[in-house]
Amino acid sequence: MTLSHPLSAPETPQTPDTPDTPETPVDPRTPAGPASAGFRHLWAADTVGQAGTAVTLLALPLVAVGTLDATPLQAGLLMACEYLAFLLVGLPAGAWVDRSRHRRVLIAGGVGRAVLLATVPLAAALGALTLPQLYAVAFGLSLCAVFSDVAAQSVLPRLVDGERLVEANVRLESTRSLVQAAGPGLGGVLLAVVAAPAALAVDALGQLASALLLTGVRPAGTAPVPGPEAGGREGLRAEIGAGLRFVFRHPRLRAVTLASALSNFCGTVGAAVLMVLLAGDLGLSPLWCGLVFTAEAVGGLLGGLLTARLAARFGAGRAMCGSVLLSGVAWLAAVPAFQDDWRFAVAVVLQALGWAAFMPFKIGAVSLRQRLCPPELLGRVTATVRFVVWGTMPVGALVGGVLGEWFGARAALWTGAVGELFAVLPLLAWSSSRRGGRERKWRP
Repeated sequence: MTLSHPLSAPETPQTPDTPDTPETPVDPRTPAGPASAGFRHLWAADTVGQAGTAVTLLALPLVAVGTLDATPLQAGLLMACEYLAFLLVGLPAGAWVDRSRHRRVLIAGGVGRAVLLATVPLAAALGALTLPQLYAVAFGLSLCAVFSDVAAQSVLPRLVDGERLVEANVRLESTRSLVQAAGPGLGGVLLAVVAAPAALAVDALGQLASALLLTGVRPAGTAPVPGPEAGGREGLRAEIGAGLRFVFRHPRLRAVTLASALSNFCGTVGAAVLMVLLAGDLGLSPLWCGLVFTAEAVGGLLGGLLTARLAARFGAGRAMCGSVLLSGVAWLAAVPAFQDDWRFAVAVVLQALGWAAFMPFKIGAVSLRQRLCPPELLGRVTATVRFVVWGTMPVGALVGGVLGEWFGARAALWTGAVGELFAVLPLLAWSSSRRGGRERKWRP
């Protein structure tokens, strides 16, 4: 069982977040549709960046396990660093980015990722590569991801008019899904030819190319202008508090957020040691390891295509509950099938089925948040949800590393897979309170 990687699969809503602060009027001369030059540059930059990241998704843990002989605990620490920025700066990131020039944040993120990744093959060539350096690189990549994701969502409304936003997001998400489906497999082929540290140079070049493409993203108008309430530390605290209050005082949104957090925590417990099991214990080649990630992406793509039909047939609430349960069962069944024989094919299929089943919940959670949240709060609410949902992942990675160190990688996978089944409890509790008439109506 593995999770969408924050560096390779950023959460993309079906409609973009509305900036929390007023902006200058849009220049009417700017092309209004997804065919505009600015959107084409953003789309191309995102595609190139995602293709490069698909290599890192596989190569970075292989550098730790294969090149540096990382233990399960050390592999867990590496994955914890990959998510740590979401826990440390996830809440204020939205407010900070809204006060900055989005194009500059995006370019800085691409250049930062390129520099960080380039240090790994350079250090390996000099014989100076260490695990602490990998930890620093992983944390730096997570910082870039936090700010770049928020900036990308905030800049899109300034490239595409409101009537074409959904179309633009569909193009972005479809391309990401296709890249995520093909990328890990191609990354496995590359890693079968060159060493894992050298493969990271490919991603470094991809991120640099992405940054160059982003120079062509020229949003209409000027940078966001902070509102009067955003003048300093107290304003920042007020903005963060508004997002927290909305999420945790709204019963349905609170239930979905807690279910997501529990699922991500348990999923990361297993994901932290999956590469230790595959490449270390089972001795599988990078090509076969990459097949697992490819299967997950294909399953997620198919599940996303079925989400609307399932929600229409069973209702959004039932579809989300069934999604969490069925995905948990599939991932639980995959654990004993991870072997170095024909059963590995069964595990790959179950991984794909698990992600196909999980997509109705993942997409439904984003859609629910957008539907319930007032536009002026959406940026802060998104930051709050990411802080809670993604913030549990470094903790889960550490727990998975400790369990793998003491009891073995497969024991950690079992623990995470069993825990996934309990992620449905907050949804069932909310559903029960609603049927019993005990749910209090949310008031701002």
